[in-house]
Amino acid sequence: MISVKRGLVSLIRGNHARILSSGCQRQKHTVPDLPYDYNALEPIISAEIMKLHHSKHHAAYVNNLNIAEEKLQEAQAKNCIKTIISLAPALRFNGGGHINHTIFWQNLSPSGGNPSSELADAIKKDFGSLDNMKAQLSALSVGVQGSGWGWLGYNKQTKRLQLAACANQDPLEPTTGLVPLFGIDVWEHAYYLQYKNVRPDYVKAIFDVVNWQDVSDRFARAHCG
Repeated sequence: MISVKRGLVSLIRGNHARILSSGCQRQKHTVPDLPYDYNALEPIISAEIMKLHHSKHHAAYVNNLNIAEEKLQEAQAKNCIKTIISLAPALRFNGGGHINHTIFWQNLSPSGGNPSSELADAIKKDFGSLDNMKAQLSALSVGVQGSGWGWLGYNKQTKRLQLAACANQDPLEPTTGLVPLFGIDVWEHAYYLQYKNVRPDYVKAIFDVVNWQDVSDRFARAHCG
């Protein structure tokens, strides 16, 4: 429980949402504004999906995370270990949902672009080519059973790029140790209204709206940090 909580707090802080230490007034998490309009990613992702995904689904994770943290703060004040432990699933699920979606919105852009030369070199070194990386990440994401995410991450220990899949809303770094660079949300709410049950079409299309500048910036920070 303690390690999960610490990991979530660390990552959420890195995405501009702060938790004040126990005993102080806690600042609530909020849904970040999108860096583009709801219709900006059309025809790849419809405005209807973006609005529901951002204003309803992400908002629900944020609301439930705030509720769970309030309960945690009360339990810590009372030193109620049973309640603290029981809150771990809600913190992991809703905290992960907030972390993942905050990254996801920034990972997308109507202007697309290309990987930086440094990221392109790393992709070529670790996957052979950008097309090979896309194919492997696509297969991994399409193959997620039920709901979850496919990720391109960075392994600080091996100093290599690495792919991973996470179930549900499990956040990549606390779950695997990999620094998240680019994530594909394969929950049905991310694509069903437009792509129905054909997940492969959605996964293939999303590469047309990857914000490679954002992914490259994340790689630079992870690689040099």
